[in-house]
Parts: sequence; C-alpha cells; structure tokens
Amino acid sequence: MEREEHQKASLHSPLIQDCAEQNKAKSIEKSEVVEEVKKQLWLSGPLVSVSLLNYCLQVISVMFVGHLGELALSGASMATSFASVTGFSLLVGMASALDTLCGQSYGAKQHRMLGIHMQRAMLILMIVSVPLAVIWINTRSILMFLGQDPEISTEAGSYAQLMVPSLFAYGLLQCLNRFLQTQNIVFPMVFCSGITTLLHVLICWIMVFKSGLGSRGAAIANSISYWINVLLLSLYVKFSPSCARTWSGFSKEAFQNIPSFLRLAIPSAVMVCLEMWSFEMMVLLSGLLPNPQLETSVLSICLNTAAAVWMIPFGLSGAVSNEGEVVDYVAVMLPILATSNFLDGLQCVLSGTARGCGWQKIGAYVNLGSYYLVGIPSAILLAFTFHIGGKGLWLGIICALIVQVLSLLTITIRTDWDQEAKKATDRVFDSITPDSIVS
Repeated sequence: MEREEHQKASLHSPLIQDCAEQNKAKSIEKSEVVEEVKKQLWLSGPLVSVSLLNYCLQVISVMFVGHLGELALSGASMATSFASVTGFSLLVGMASALDTLCGQSYGAKQHRMLGIHMQRAMLILMIVSVPLAVIWINTRSILMFLGQDPEISTEAGSYAQLMVPSLFAYGLLQCLNRFLQTQNIVFPMVFCSGITTLLHVLICWIMVFKSGLGSRGAAIANSISYWINVLLLSLYVKFSPSCARTWSGFSKEAFQNIPSFLRLAIPSAVMVCLEMWSFEMMVLLSGLLPNPQLETSVLSICLNTAAAVWMIPFGLSGAVSNEGEVVDYVAVMLPILATSNFLDGLQCVLSGTARGCGWQKIGAYVNLGSYYLVGIPSAILLAFTFHIGGKGLWLGIICALIVQVLSLLTITIRTDWDQEAKKATDRVFDSITPDSIVS
C-alpha cells in the first residue's frame, strides 16, 4: 500500500507534471509545424510550376533555335539575355511591389484595393515598356558597341526586335500573376500557364521549321504565347467568382497615389535587377572570351538549367545543337551549377520575405554589395586573369550568392516582427484613397 501511494504521489509531483506539459507543448508545436509545411507546399508547389512554365517559353524557343546551328543558338541566347537585362528583369522588379501592396491589403481585408493596385501597376509598366522597346530595337548596335562578336550581334538584334510585342505582354502577365497569387488563387494560374506552354511548343515548331522563318520564328512565337497567357488570365479575372471582391472593373483610382507605388516599385526593381543582371551579365561577358560562340552557348544553357532544373535532361538534349564540344563543356559545368542552385534556393526564400515585408531598399543594398562588389569582380578575376573561362564566371556568381544568403539571413534573424506588423498596418491604410472609402 505504501509503495502504491508513493508511486501515485510521484506521478503528481511538480517535476513529472512539468515534463508532461513540456512533452504536450512539443507535440502541439510539432503538429503546428507540420500543418504550416503542408500549407506552404500547397501554395508554393503551384507557384513554382507557374514560374517554371512562364520561364520555359523562352527556354523552349532557344531549344528550337538550337537545332539551327551554333550561330543561331548564340544569337538567340544573347538576345534572350539582353532582353532579360534591359527589359524583363525591370518589369519583374517593378511588379514585385505588388507582393507588398496586394499581400498586405488582402491581409487587412481591403479586397477592392487589390484591383486598384494591379491597374496602377499595369499602367506604369506599360509606360515603362515604351523606352525599353526602343532599346530592344537597337540591340544590334548596342551589342556591337559593347564589343560583342559582329555575327552574334546581328543575329541577336533580329531576334530581339521581333520580341518587342512580348515586352508589353510580359509586364501585364507579371501584374496578373501577383494579383492572383496574393489571393491564393494559384491553380488557375497553373492551368493557364500549362495551356500556354503546350501551345508554345506547337507554335514554335510551326514558326521555326514550317514557316521558314528560322530563329526569327522563335522570337515571334514568344510574343504570341505571352499574349495568349495574358488573355487567358484576364478572362479568368473578369468572369471568375473568385475575383468578384477584388476586381470591380477599371477605375480612375489607378491614376492616384502613383508616387506611393513608385516608392516601392523602384527599390523593388533595383533589388531584383541587381541580382538578375549579374547572372545575365555572365552570358554577355562570355561573348568576350576566346571562341565566343561556344562560350555563349554553354553559359546560356547553364543559365537556363539553373532556372529550370527539372528540364536538365530534355533541355540539354534539345538545346546543344548536337555539338559534342558543347555537351562536354556543359558536363564540366554541372557540379558548379548544382552548388549555385542550392544557394539560390536559400536566397529566393529570404528575398521573398524581404519583398513581402517591404524591405526592398535593404534588399537592393544587399544585392548591390553581393553581386557588384563581390560577385562580378570575382567572376572577371577568375575568368580573365586566372583564365578559368566560363567556369570562372559562374564561380563568381557562387561567391555573390554566399554573401547574399548570409546577409539576408542575418537581417531576418535580427528582425523585430511586432514592429514589422505595425508598419504593414500603416502601409495598408496609407494606400486607401478617399474614393475607396466612399465606395
């Protein structure tokens, strides 16, 4: 009896109770983590698919051109990189201001403001696209001025000129995607992007091989496919009940508060562009190395592979023009590429946190230091001083990624999240116009 009473007393001792409570708390915390991971995968999986499918339009075009020969592949690769540096990256960056504005407005249940923010972004991006189109039209002259190979510059110039219509579609597409993703409407985006990508393969085949246009047909196919994607998403936003609260038609409010949008859009563009430019600059720098057609082809394939890892077997088989020298060189580059992909995955998560919190200015400074004070100087040193070639250019990018990840991780860990929540609330209510209150 005494032994049983002693055991019961032990079970009710403070130490045992504390341990039980701790175990219960750990169990609850573990289940919360599992649930959060499930939610993140449910949202991030479709978003990853959308990003890959959108990017694949350019990759597929380059793959088709790859069957036309090394010069055609080099020209298309150079034009695609030039277009990313001077156009696409800027539009992506400015549109990413909607990650902050739409995301925080949706969280504050100011649903109508999402449509206003999107219209405002579309208006500004269309205006910005006009001078960018002028730059694309003069691609050949600009590349020649930068010392690129004349044959590659001519091929790239023709390709870029025919991609001009895709510039305007791309800006609209970025705005539509962010408008939908902040509402967690992701599967319609996957469906529209998937349909567009499937059609793009057919359009490319017709325009490149059947029409006799060659590489120029691939550029035209890009423009057609981007506009198809815009049309599909626009019809969904217009007619879907899911967007009834956030899209109430065109409004004159889109012309208001433009300076407040630019205060976020410009740092956003700088943040994104500084990073994307450094990658694309590797392709442009490769054109200055000995045997520029080989180096440009390989660096372009590596860049495409880095952005669409799942396309490695198919992408390499189709985009290498059946050139054995290119295949061998790419095989050497793949271990370096795998390292950069791992680091790039970490920085993507941290950069997304920065954009969601409205830290675009901080992100811009981090990217400036990482890529332009560390990455590109390291790449030039390794490629041209130590004569490592294309491998040296990509090793410089890895140096930049390491600095970027460590910097953003430090900022994230040291953040006062209560203060950030207050800032987000203030930003939402500052964006509300008098017309919105009246309506």
